[in-house]
Amino acid sequence: MNIGHEHFRRALQHTPFHDRIAALSATEDWTGWNGYKVARVVDKLSTEYFAVRSGCAVMDLTPMEKYRITGNGAREYLDRLVTRNISKLRPGRVTYVIWCNDEGKVIDDGTLFQLGEYDYRLCAQHHQLDWLLMSATGFDVHIETETHDVAALAVQGPTSCSVLTAAGFDKLDQLKPFGIVDLQCKGIPVTVSRTGFTGDLGYELWVKPEDALNLWDAVFDVRGLYDIHAMGLDALEMVRIEAGFIMPGFDFNTAESTIRNGHDRSPFEVGLGWVVNLDKGHFTGRKALLAENSRPARRRLTKIVIDGNKPVREAFLYDRKNGEQVGEVKCATWSPVLKANLALADIDCVNGKLPPKLWARLDYQRELKWHTAWAECHVQSKPFYNPEHRSATPPPRF
Repeated sequence: MNIGHEHFRRALQHTPFHDRIAALSATEDWTGWNGYKVARVVDKLSTEYFAVRSGCAVMDLTPMEKYRITGNGAREYLDRLVTRNISKLRPGRVTYVIWCNDEGKVIDDGTLFQLGEYDYRLCAQHHQLDWLLMSATGFDVHIETETHDVAALAVQGPTSCSVLTAAGFDKLDQLKPFGIVDLQCKGIPVTVSRTGFTGDLGYELWVKPEDALNLWDAVFDVRGLYDIHAMGLDALEMVRIEAGFIMPGFDFNTAESTIRNGHDRSPFEVGLGWVVNLDKGHFTGRKALLAENSRPARRRLTKIVIDGNKPVREAFLYDRKNGEQVGEVKCATWSPVLKANLALADIDCVNGKLPPKLWARLDYQRELKWHTAWAECHVQSKPFYNPEHRSATPPPRF
């Protein structure tokens, strides 16, 4: 891990792409992410949102926590760490994983890249080095933080493949979802994965920090041919909710951050039971999850559509108007593409099932006066937004 000796003099570090993003910034709307200064909105939120859904958006992913895991025991170590069966993961592939504590509560989620036979990269939202090292006892494995050593760009949207092809990436249209390939772009070595957090067609580019600006310029050099915009965290929040993607630490409390007993969540409670393989053998949290799986569900993080066009922020959910409180909205957005109020909500179950009726109480302010409204909610099991071009190989060309 390399970082400048004077980093302590600056509260938030600049990513290798910062100069280009700062030059495009019309808002100066910045925030912190894992010690880096990143944009919430670069130009206009609406422009960045529609770039993802109808064009191409580029976002700086460098602050994402990245760990390199190598050694003869790397696969056995990871299989013990995560809840998912990774026996079929092969070099050149990526998979989504979560890991839990001994009580079966989620610590974090991430993407696991297999770069070689004994070579993996684990990307996570939060700092995980302590947990990874503690879990490595007894395994022939080496774990190293490479957050500062790898710059990353997300290039997302329906035209992302066309944009990258025009920028100089060859044979990208043959890369399948969750695939990885090492390519060259105008002499720059780039690892490309067909992954993303937008629910749309997209790619993530992994490059050495010293090559970051040249990579950025190569992508934006085709801006006259395609509509390309830099994107901030606010637009990402909108599209990830549309895709039904959850955010540990925001949509639910992680095990490491929870203070009060019972406020953390298991994979089953946040809708991630599909990445828990109880038959694969022992992993951290398996005993607790086996016991939980034998009981009726107590609560569930659920996708809901809320009637009306009043933007939903925080709201309580009830089993009827003026009835019993049964849950609360954790995150929400108005979807311009779907013309709907979308939300993820933590809802109590009755005998393992969600209440048959759900109503949200919306408290909102107009001209310094508070109002209350009621809106019916509708549970949805599938992603709100899941376009066909997201998984098509080859992707549609524009």
